[in-house]
Amino acid sequence: MRRLRWNSSRLRGFVLTSAILACALAVAGQNQPTSGSQNGTKATEPADKPAPTADAQPSADQKDSASTEGSTVLRLGPGDLLEVNVYNVPELTSKARVGSSGDIYLPLIDYVHVAGLSIDEAQQLIEKRLADGGFVKGPHVTIFVDEYASQGASLLGEIAKPGIYPVMGQVRLFDLISAAGGVTDRAGNSATITHRNQPDKPLTVALAKNLEDIPQSNVEMLPGDTVVVRRADIIYVVGDVARPSGLLIDRGSLTVLQAIALAGGTTRTSRLNGTRIIHKGPDGITEKHIALKKILEAKLADVPLNADDILFVPSSSIKLALQDNVGIAMQAASLSLVAVK
Repeated sequence: MRRLRWNSSRLRGFVLTSAILACALAVAGQNQPTSGSQNGTKATEPADKPAPTADAQPSADQKDSASTEGSTVLRLGPGDLLEVNVYNVPELTSKARVGSSGDIYLPLIDYVHVAGLSIDEAQQLIEKRLADGGFVKGPHVTIFVDEYASQGASLLGEIAKPGIYPVMGQVRLFDLISAAGGVTDRAGNSATITHRNQPDKPLTVALAKNLEDIPQSNVEMLPGDTVVVRRADIIYVVGDVARPSGLLIDRGSLTVLQAIALAGGTTRTSRLNGTRIIHKGPDGITEKHIALKKILEAKLADVPLNADDILFVPSSSIKLALQDNVGIAMQAASLSLVAVK
């Protein structure tokens, strides 16, 4: 019995000692820092947060894209005629035209500056003025634009009917050119488009007599755009040639021999050595005599012509009065135009 009691006492002491050691280890574990932490900082929260990089900021391309998207929104401007309605308050319905200062006059709230605002922005501004003044409780304003005088595109240059044409909804370049009666016979092969919000970045697009030949040039137009159709370069061939004419040069350039050939060649009465080129430049009108006979015989090099040059081939039968520069210029002004492809 004594041996059994001793074993029981020894067992109780062993259990008690084990419990004490377990408690000590648990306390020590709580006082140790967890992995991935420093100075008591939790592992899920890094001590040093990374500074924002440049990638977090919008790039220049993203800004330009946002600016372009915003430019497609129709905005009010001077000359626009607006009809303003306040829901359930018919006596406040009025029509007003945006003045040169960008303001409209409305009952109760006096002048309101709306130039540069979209329709939604102008509605919210008028609602705020009515509510802040205590005139209408919870006003709901709608604006209808009767005339969009400021939302047009200007067509200039070689256009049949130059002017300002409205840009409502999705309008493309060929739509505006068609509305303006098309291009003239003197139109060149390109047009320049300048956006109102990007005056320093003009866009040049190719044109053809048949606009459908270049569908990629039918770009979308924005309110405030300016389109200038370039005038084609013209070289005049007058005097004693088979077909005196004005040659429209859309591409490249012409030489004397090419111009003579396009005009049907010279005649039997042509005085070849009296041929001259009349050019009007910044320093005035200048003359250059050329030996056309030697050029035709390939004894002299061909001579290039510039835009607006007048190639004059005289004849012994032409009156002297028609051989001076004034008479030659008058002949050139009355010529029919021939497009050179």
